[in-house]
Amino acid sequence: MGSSYVTLEQVAQHAGVSLATASRVINGSTRQVSQRLRDKVNASAEELGYLANASAQTLARNSSSLVGLLVHDIADPYFSSIARGVTRQTEEQGLVTVLGTTHRSAQKESTILAALRAHRARAVVLVGSRSTDEDNNARLVREIEAFQEQGGRVACVSQPGLPADTVSPDNQTGASELARHLIAQGHRRFAILAGPTNLSTARERLDGFHSALSTAGLELEHHNIVHGDFTRDGGYESTQRLMRLGTDATCLFAVNDVMATGAMAALREAGIRVPEELSVAGFDDIPTLRDLTPALTTVRLPLERMGERAALMALEADHEGGPRTVNVQGEVLMRESTRPPADHTG
Repeated sequence: MGSSYVTLEQVAQHAGVSLATASRVINGSTRQVSQRLRDKVNASAEELGYLANASAQTLARNSSSLVGLLVHDIADPYFSSIARGVTRQTEEQGLVTVLGTTHRSAQKESTILAALRAHRARAVVLVGSRSTDEDNNARLVREIEAFQEQGGRVACVSQPGLPADTVSPDNQTGASELARHLIAQGHRRFAILAGPTNLSTARERLDGFHSALSTAGLELEHHNIVHGDFTRDGGYESTQRLMRLGTDATCLFAVNDVMATGAMAALREAGIRVPEELSVAGFDDIPTLRDLTPALTTVRLPLERMGERAALMALEADHEGGPRTVNVQGEVLMRESTRPPADHTG
């Protein structure tokens, strides 16, 4: 064909079928067309070099091959590990994954979700901690319900509470277990890089760690809890602040691994050796951080598997009934970044 743009009419004409029939075949309408006509139309489309229009296909099928993946921060390896699990599932099913970054804003999550609804995305996987902001959460709930009413499905990797299937890491238990291991190692004085005050994940990990200390009869001094960003730089700055205020802690717990790496950088610059002078522990066991020196004591979450599970639930077409929650347990890994404190005679 000389024309650079082939129309569906030309395909129908070439195949000797009506435009409606050609459209049903190409756009995958649910209305049946005989195999003989289907083959004819497909052969003509191929010969003419016709490219199907994705919007028309979406209208005909009432859902597209798009799956939305919403994460807080793609630079954080916690999210990229979960994303790898999600995309492995979507690719196996021949679907296209569209990535949205929300920078921990529930408002932005709602906006992106509305856009995906307009594009009739088949499913959305929302990854990331819930905020404690009630208004934004209510808006997000409404958006999820509207998306599902339209026939799409939503799954989350976060705290339960949204009207969607949820893969939920047990942050509190994991942090409590870690604290118990560190107490058993001989630590009695702790400092915590606690992350942001409005992020449920950070709060749950702080609470879990704190409750294990209380159970063991250990006090946590108020000045030893430092809040800051849930990022590498947040860990770095929080540690500098902790050092300026002065701390007698023998072990520093950062509520996630990326903050722990920032902490280790700040301690190195201050000439404080880890673990000889101060032990450091994190949470997540992020694969890209396993080469840290010294290797980081942490709580391992099966991040890729969590992403896979969420994607499978979101892509399960025929699930009826209310939202399901899958609880995921963490596993404490004691490595070289923590050791018994110098004054421990255990």
